[in-house]
Amino acid sequence: MRAASSSPSRPGARISARARASNRSRARVVSRAMRCADEAARAPKIAPPPHPTYSIDAVVRAALEEDVGDVGDVSSLSTIPASTRSTATLLAKATGTLAGEHLGSVVLAAVDPELEVEWMKRDGERIERGEVFMRVTGSARSILRAERVVLNFMQRMSGIATMTAAYAAAAAPAIMLETRKTVPGLRVLDKWAVLIGGGKNHRIGLFDMVMIKDNHIAAAGGIAAAVEACEKYLLENNLKDVKIEVEARTMDEVKTVIALLDDPNVPTGSVTRLMLDNMSVEDMTAAVRLIDGRVDTEASGNVTLDTVHAIGQTGVTYISSGALTHSVTALDISLNIDV
Repeated sequence: MRAASSSPSRPGARISARARASNRSRARVVSRAMRCADEAARAPKIAPPPHPTYSIDAVVRAALEEDVGDVGDVSSLSTIPASTRSTATLLAKATGTLAGEHLGSVVLAAVDPELEVEWMKRDGERIERGEVFMRVTGSARSILRAERVVLNFMQRMSGIATMTAAYAAAAAPAIMLETRKTVPGLRVLDKWAVLIGGGKNHRIGLFDMVMIKDNHIAAAGGIAAAVEACEKYLLENNLKDVKIEVEARTMDEVKTVIALLDDPNVPTGSVTRLMLDNMSVEDMTAAVRLIDGRVDTEASGNVTLDTVHAIGQTGVTYISSGALTHSVTALDISLNIDV
């Protein structure tokens, strides 16, 4: 994964010592140190999406364990005395939306709950290139053991949040969604970053929403048969909170769904959204007019920063894009120990 930079002329340009010193001075005025275990225990500014089986603490433990194996951080153990205390800072080397601040505290607390951390910016806030936005003080060994895991989570999440913020601003008044195209094992974190960036979450997995897509329609024998089977399944299994989204790829399929919604003899009470897949802007505009508020609409396919604004003006409720998570560029952030 390539790290992003906001510098147009020199992507790898270093941040000057003067800029670092200036940021450290400003940070001391506005921040307050807290024991990182206490910081991690507070409610996050923006909560992660709920999941019935996912444990963020378990993900953090796994990330830390894969880094030290069954031996430990041999670099720090061999070079740094156990009694050495240090202060380190996080430096933004690119401008973007911060995400992973709360998760960073969780990682630090998992390594050493006695570390003291100061956050000058919180999740969802803008960080500027050259800005110091966090300081941590305590055992040098602990800081360095946590460093890469904190950065890996935070750089990816901040990259997702930064991209989401750009898409969400361009898509308005439509609401920007991600998809299930996330890194295996990191889905909740990826979707959390979308929330932090100002988007909303699509379904979390295969369990919380029915999506009748082209393959389901083909296997079921058509849109009507697929909808009927879904409604029957949800009723029989008492899944009254699970809603149905139907995919339409053509105007004829849109009209088929509308006919089902309007037929009093066809149960469609769980159908709440129609996906307009890979349609032209003109067809999406026409489809929204035909649907006329019966259900929400979602545009999907061929969504880029160049096209999302025009799509958002068609009247669709939502726009979904897998690019928010599968094509993310990490936001460049570094951790530096102050000597």
